[in-house]
Amino acid sequence: MSQANDKKLWSGRFSESTAELLDRFNSSLNFDKRLYKHDIKGSIAHAEMLAHSAIIGKEESEEIIRGLNKIFEEIEGDDEWFERNKNEDIHSAIEARLINLIGDVGKKLHTGRSRNDQVATDIKLFLKDEINELIRLIGELRYTFIYLAKTHYATVMPGYTHLQQAMPITLGHYFMSYEQKLLRDIERFEQTLHRMDVLPLGSGALAGTGFDIDREFTAKVLGFKKITENSLDAVSDRDFLAECLFNISLLNIHLSQFSEEMIIWNTEEFKFITISDAYSTGSSMMPQKKNPDIPELIRGKTGRLTGNLMAILTILKGLPQAYNKDLQEDKEILFDSLDNIKIVLLIANEFLQNIDFNRKKMYEVASNGFLNATDVADYLTKKGVPFRIAHEVVGNIVAYCIERKRLFTDLSISEWNSFHKLFGDDIMDKIKIESCVEAKNVYGGTAPNQVLSAIARAEEKNF
Repeated sequence: MSQANDKKLWSGRFSESTAELLDRFNSSLNFDKRLYKHDIKGSIAHAEMLAHSAIIGKEESEEIIRGLNKIFEEIEGDDEWFERNKNEDIHSAIEARLINLIGDVGKKLHTGRSRNDQVATDIKLFLKDEINELIRLIGELRYTFIYLAKTHYATVMPGYTHLQQAMPITLGHYFMSYEQKLLRDIERFEQTLHRMDVLPLGSGALAGTGFDIDREFTAKVLGFKKITENSLDAVSDRDFLAECLFNISLLNIHLSQFSEEMIIWNTEEFKFITISDAYSTGSSMMPQKKNPDIPELIRGKTGRLTGNLMAILTILKGLPQAYNKDLQEDKEILFDSLDNIKIVLLIANEFLQNIDFNRKKMYEVASNGFLNATDVADYLTKKGVPFRIAHEVVGNIVAYCIERKRLFTDLSISEWNSFHKLFGDDIMDKIKIESCVEAKNVYGGTAPNQVLSAIARAEEKNF
């Protein structure tokens, strides 16, 4: 069965057929076909509005809607529907098939609209669904971090700055740092949803339409909170798309940072974690290897996703006002970023759930250095010594210990007093790693009870 008229919907002004190479270069159907559900949804709403506004008859609107629903059924039930279609984009393909199905009544559907406001609407409808799915997936990963924080709220580990041992923290506190990043990611996507919840349909090609349409009616049918204020801006605006690509890029950067740490922690030199065999790969040459390919690929996706963000910004930066064909390039990069970040979120969640954390090794490393040096300085400061003096004193003690290959715990009280008379017998209790962690009992700190409070606050936020 023929499903579409190959004649261009805009061919009336032209005396020659377009060149075959131009058709190939100009066509977007091979990728914008993903918008078919949203294009049909938008067209049905438009047909309802045309009848509501008495621009076409109610029976004509109903016939158009039946035809559009039939096309939806065809596409859903036929994997080769698009392969047989010769139209240049999804909008033309559906409209041409509609005319093929119901005749001249189908030619009334495009009254009062342009492909310019149509595609802007399709992308927004599509992206609203996609962003809600991303929020769900981020929420699931965020909950995994919260669950692990509950399990390890008191697990002591070394904290790092400059990738150098710095101060002891809890593993739960570490996990909650990523909960905070993911929470901001969710909030950014929610804010994007809010800003893009504005209907472009009814803006026409650039100037609006001469028909007495009811844009508020269409917005209500399609679930948009508002309608656009300016027709020029409405058809050219891709701020929401650039914003979404930024959100995706930053989200993956957060996951890349986590991945980098998992790669380091998985090394023989660290041995902080063991990754499940089901989520590791091997070497084709070296039999002993067990590679962290998942975090490496997540880290690697950052270049691709950041590149997509730069692509849309570069496309937009030189466009004159209203629609330009350059904007056809927005869809492939959007689809690519969405597809990649969704699988990243899924695999990151499973990966995280299949890691064993080596508590003993973490505690050992936290205990066998000078991660408690700041607490020694704080000890003196609490006894009235200016912090900068205390800092210098402790620096001298560290140098003394390094030269003699000793730790703070190896020093006698007389050795402590040789550096400052205010050191008392209680210094040994104060510099225990557990004491150092518990001392950070400030809102947002690493003390176990503060981690538990942070978990409780996080669990109150549901998405």
